[in-house]
Amino acid sequence: MSTERVLVALSGGVDSSVAALLLQQQGYEVIGVFLRNGIDKPLGAAASNKQGCCSVEDSRDAALVADRLGIAFHAVDMEQEFDGIMDYFAGEYRRGHTPNPCVLCNRDIKFGAMWKLADAVGAQYLATGHYARVIQSEQGAQLHRGLDAHKDQSYVLFPIGPERLNRVLLPIGELQKSKTRQLAEEAQLPVFDKPDSVEICFVPSGDYRQLLRDRGGLGLPGRIVDIDGQELAKHDGHAGFTRGQRRGLGFAYKHPMYVLDINPESGDVLVGPREATGCSSAVVRGFQAFAYDLPHDGNWVEVQAQFRSTPGGVPASVKRLNDDSVEVRFAQRADSVNPGQGLAVYQEQRLLGGGWIESTELDCGFQV
Repeated sequence: MSTERVLVALSGGVDSSVAALLLQQQGYEVIGVFLRNGIDKPLGAAASNKQGCCSVEDSRDAALVADRLGIAFHAVDMEQEFDGIMDYFAGEYRRGHTPNPCVLCNRDIKFGAMWKLADAVGAQYLATGHYARVIQSEQGAQLHRGLDAHKDQSYVLFPIGPERLNRVLLPIGELQKSKTRQLAEEAQLPVFDKPDSVEICFVPSGDYRQLLRDRGGLGLPGRIVDIDGQELAKHDGHAGFTRGQRRGLGFAYKHPMYVLDINPESGDVLVGPREATGCSSAVVRGFQAFAYDLPHDGNWVEVQAQFRSTPGGVPASVKRLNDDSVEVRFAQRADSVNPGQGLAVYQEQRLLGGGWIESTELDCGFQV
């Protein structure tokens, strides 16, 4: 039995609540912390509409769980840190990129600013309710997929500093989601049947374009053109589009059209049929590895590549371009690989490393 202290990020959901429960049962001294983002839910919004993880209702639920477990609990103001995430979110759209705010939040807040809190309360470890596993090896701490293949969240943890993994605990990574809820119900935790959060926590209205308007606007107006260069429509701001988007393009066509590329310098948006969304390769910057040394010899390494939060990956190969960047080639066409998103590479269950997609090569061979 351990008597060490652990700081647990309590989001008010069932996963982090069970993480705290399991750590307490393992003998840790558990301290719960809720991170306030300073965003108010719109008036009249229902409490059960699956908002993000930082609402007033979530803070209340986290406090109730802490009270049920009899652990210390703190609600900490992170409004300034979340403000930086929102600036990044708006800035990426204006670059013509697709942002990944939850991944950045993990890097800068949950596994960033929270380290200061952990040190301040004398905690040896920091824990969350992510479905992923930290496995110790002779080479160092490794990051592996959660055992529940449908809930695996290892992808969103790729930007954590490898040196910090030794102090990270992920108690529910060995569980199936159904078991998590069962444990919560058996422990009479008030959130055992609470729906999972699905929205971006700082966009409670669901209208991310309004946030863009509030933080610098929708970018340049321009044309919507097809891969033959034909103008199909005009739009009032390129930042209101993202690669892979099908709905809300503002024009009708004889078959579904998808956003293929966005030019932030001209404001033009390239669209085409679904088969044209395919990507053959991507350059990934800021690549870091976990107890793994990707060779510098220019040789390709076979991997599975994951470039969105949905669990699973696609066959690919990766080689190092320099100390900071890698190139990833997909074995088959990969749909809607978006600059600005994260890309992680795996071998079987192990996450070797990851970084941020800087550019891609479209199969259609045409870019705006």
